[in-house]
Amino acid sequence: MRFSVKLCIVFLSLYALLAAFGEVQYRMAIYRDVTPQYNVVNPSERYLPPGPGHWLGTDNLGRDVGLRLLQGARIAFHVGIMTSLIAIPLGVLLGLLGGYFGGKVDSLVVWLTSTVASMPGLLFILAISLVVGQGLLGIYVGIGLTTWVGVCRTIRAEVMKHRQRSYVNAAKLLGYSHLRIMFRHILPNVSHIILIQFSLRFPSAVSTEVFMSFLGIGVQGEPSWGVMINNARTRLWQGVWWEMTFTTIAIFLLVLSFNHIADYLRDRLDPALRCER
Repeated sequence: MRFSVKLCIVFLSLYALLAAFGEVQYRMAIYRDVTPQYNVVNPSERYLPPGPGHWLGTDNLGRDVGLRLLQGARIAFHVGIMTSLIAIPLGVLLGLLGGYFGGKVDSLVVWLTSTVASMPGLLFILAISLVVGQGLLGIYVGIGLTTWVGVCRTIRAEVMKHRQRSYVNAAKLLGYSHLRIMFRHILPNVSHIILIQFSLRFPSAVSTEVFMSFLGIGVQGEPSWGVMINNARTRLWQGVWWEMTFTTIAIFLLVLSFNHIADYLRDRLDPALRCER
């Protein structure tokens, strides 16, 4: 394993630990019915630069930027995981059905993917969020229902290659059901695609949530990274650089780490690339 990949794993492990700590802090505040520490307003400590007591500085309301970054990591992991739990199973199921059965079933799957892919993604997510409700639930459903197309197309193409192979023909001759062949025989042979798609979808979902929160559509009342960037951008001209800088670095490192690991997984797990080497 390359050193850069190990470094990315260390970064993601650190992010996960920080997100877990932020989740504990969030749940404890709800349990105690108190204002979370990261939302406590302290006018006497507004715009403090990074230093002892507030290692990443404070914002315009005297709130600790470091504590708010932890909550941003918590929200990022929520979005990445929950949207993947919606998009990946949906994409895998439709891809399996279309690739295995072909014919009218495949035509229906292709029509569905083409229809969803032709819709403006952000407007579709906005429409779903307005129906479901603003906040994290709307983000989960909106992103999850609009980002399964890539997973479906990739799985479908791979299943179409596997359905003609000898192990599938042997399973048919033995009288196995279609469901058993799809889920017990074909799916394990394309499972590497699911892992690669998750590592690609996670940072994409986080970036989408950041953009939506920046526009004021996403998370309400919580320090999402998009909300923090939106709050910080108007104060850059005043020399308050730390909130924007640290939030941007946090997003950059998370997305870079996931993308680098996705490239590594593709190189190691994709049979076509293994054969080329």
